[in-house]
Amino acid sequence: MRISELAERTGVSIPTLKYYLREGLLHAGEAQGATRATYDASHVDRVRLVRTLVDVGRLSIDRVREVVRSLDEPPASRHDLLGAAHEALRPHVAAADPTPEALDRVRALGPPGCEHSPAGLQLAQALTAAGAAGWSIDDATLSTWQRAMLSVAETDVAPSLASAPPEEALRYAIVGTVLTDPVLLALRRVAQESVSARRLGPGPPASRGPATSPAH
Repeated sequence: MRISELAERTGVSIPTLKYYLREGLLHAGEAQGATRATYDASHVDRVRLVRTLVDVGRLSIDRVREVVRSLDEPPASRHDLLGAAHEALRPHVAAADPTPEALDRVRALGPPGCEHSPAGLQLAQALTAAGAAGWSIDDATLSTWQRAMLSVAETDVAPSLASAPPEEALRYAIVGTVLTDPVLLALRRVAQESVSARRLGPGPPASRGPATSPAH
């Protein structure tokens, strides 16, 4: 297909597609001359991936480039694929170094070395930040959250990933995380509303609707 058809199929403008090509987010098409190229289904998939990472994941172009690079050169180990996905999506923001106590708590929650993985380090930093802010998360609460997340992970880490091609498995892990993290966060809040209604009173919490003028 020509770039105009690629734009039509993906809903992305031609100037934006050319920008993706320049930035290395989209692989080059098959040259059909000095200034023409054709594209295929792999380009459609890549453009949709980029849009998902930008629009839903709120990743910067530099971060998207890192994700694309990891997809083009995925690790062979299926377990390492998950680490690559977590590293690609780990927030690149200034964070305090985790305290030894936070690292110990993470170490107690997962497999050996988990406190040094991208996700483990992010958790240790979050625990450190919570403690610095005076928000104590006790071991019982942390264990309860971990058990709930283990149930989620049993669904996330699908058995089919073991036989999928590396690039497909990594794409599944990255896109799945980007698309389902907001769902998990929303489910937590819906569950809080449910428990609050049961324990504290009927009905969902009042929402702030648009302001209305008093009747005259």
